[in-house]
Amino acid sequence: MKIVFCGTPTFAIPTLEALLAAGHQIPLVVSQPDRPVGRTQQLTAPPVKQAALAAGLPVTQPEKIRNNLEFRAQLEAIAPDAIVVVAYGRIIPPWMLALPRLGCINLHGSLLPKYRGAAPIQWAVAMGDEVTGNTTMLLDEGLDTGPILLRRTLPISSDQDATDIFDLLARAGAPLMVETLAGLAADSIQPQPQDHTLATLAPILNREDGRMDFAARTAQDLKNRWRGFQPWPGAFTTLDGKKLIVHRMDVAPFSKSAAQPGQVHIENHRIFAACTQGTWLELLEMQLEGKKRLPADEFLRGNALADGARLGAQSA
Repeated sequence: MKIVFCGTPTFAIPTLEALLAAGHQIPLVVSQPDRPVGRTQQLTAPPVKQAALAAGLPVTQPEKIRNNLEFRAQLEAIAPDAIVVVAYGRIIPPWMLALPRLGCINLHGSLLPKYRGAAPIQWAVAMGDEVTGNTTMLLDEGLDTGPILLRRTLPISSDQDATDIFDLLARAGAPLMVETLAGLAADSIQPQPQDHTLATLAPILNREDGRMDFAARTAQDLKNRWRGFQPWPGAFTTLDGKKLIVHRMDVAPFSKSAAQPGQVHIENHRIFAACTQGTWLELLEMQLEGKKRLPADEFLRGNALADGARLGAQSA
């Protein structure tokens, strides 16, 4: 088939490579514009652009697409059989949805209709789900509301975080997209409408999602959120008004109901924090604002953290 590929981050690269390996023609790759990155703010090409150029594919990076007449003419001249969209980061406008004969086909990193939105992988892990997966779907004008084509599940183990699941879903999604295109071409896949009553949203993450609320969440809830919010916004609280990032944590194997949420218990050079419902979290590696990240025993040697101190008692 003749395919226009739209994608931006690393997550999309395995699918692009799989489409090429399957023999599809890709006369154009569409990606977001180069952006400043890191402390130096050096202008950097998105990963999909870098992969496309390495494969000798033409790339375009329109800032806007909805009313971009030049971009529209470019796609109409190509007349693709399908437009494949993987983490592109732009709303696909109606004219683009109607252009290819097989439609605009999206790879989404969740089992739709669950976790529609910008951060489905992070929220699946953060909510403690034991299963996630990929869905291929026909895009429509809604937010991840189009008909489902194929789905494949993937287990989530308790020691995996969002970055692990990103990599696994990216690799698993590539052959699923190839299978989807083959099924559409052979007319062997019938699009199935989503049950919108089962939809849940996975909104874009913000910094405050990483704030640890010891009074409202159990130790397991906080660990799940820390796993889900990797690499950003992670998990943080405050100690004496200073930001305290918790880089590693685990659920403590005991429960004590007398402590106040956020209260610290120090035992055998280990640091525990009280959470709701009598649960406790062990803080294994931390970083106080302006200082290095340290394992708990070294943190105790370098910081005046007393037994019974409160975390999160003051805002950052």
